[in-house]
Amino acid sequence: MSDAISPLLTKLRLSGLGASLEVRLHEAASSGLTHREFLELVLQDELMIRNDRLIQRRINAAGFRDIRRLEDFDFSFNTSIKKNKIFDLATCKFIREKRDALFLGPPGTGKSHLAQAIGLAAVRSGLMVYYRSIFDVVRDFLHDEAMEGHDRILQRYLKPDLLIIDDMGMKQLPKRSGEYLFEIIMRRHEVRSTIMTSNRPLEEWGKLIGDVPAATAILDRFLHHAEVVQITGRSYRLEKAPKSSKGTKALTGSDAEEQ
Repeated sequence: MSDAISPLLTKLRLSGLGASLEVRLHEAASSGLTHREFLELVLQDELMIRNDRLIQRRINAAGFRDIRRLEDFDFSFNTSIKKNKIFDLATCKFIREKRDALFLGPPGTGKSHLAQAIGLAAVRSGLMVYYRSIFDVVRDFLHDEAMEGHDRILQRYLKPDLLIIDDMGMKQLPKRSGEYLFEIIMRRHEVRSTIMTSNRPLEEWGKLIGDVPAATAILDRFLHHAEVVQITGRSYRLEKAPKSSKGTKALTGSDAEEQ
């Protein structure tokens, strides 16, 4: 690339084009590309790199605990999980239809992996995603309410096309948790999509939240248009753990994070 071209590309913010220009110039000379064909190729390079950067920014903004992909999930380990159903959710049709999804099952059976993988598929489809554990949700609202920032934090939960609330049921939640969760679910209902994961039966949510009426209202709205994925079976993590540690895990119940 000539010394004159590089600063021009920088000023025009065409760094993607600059990265591939030398290769495309060589290709044009060796293959006899027309000016139109050459221009089309370098513009495609620029758009591809811009799109890759946009996706990475959205992945960072989503705040996933882990970057999980459906390609890495072992569906053969637990046949109770219907692969076709999961991949149907990953098409993001349910998000465009403003429906919800609920993953229910024991710890270690892959609920968080699947929820985050669907979230990653949504990001790659151009959608905005936000991932939080239920503990983060409550902590956010308690902190910002004390700082008089309730409306600001609420908008963070209402704006994404897909909100993922993970780990419902790991332990009992603080007071007023039901109020915060109900406000999120109520205001997203039939407007934006939400995925939730839980290792506890729905009838126990009132006890977990410490507010039976709020839990009933939350489930009434959330389940209205929700796809429920019920998972049974063994813990993937426990099965893959070294033999010497399996007994310890079984005694301590340290299954705080999903596959």
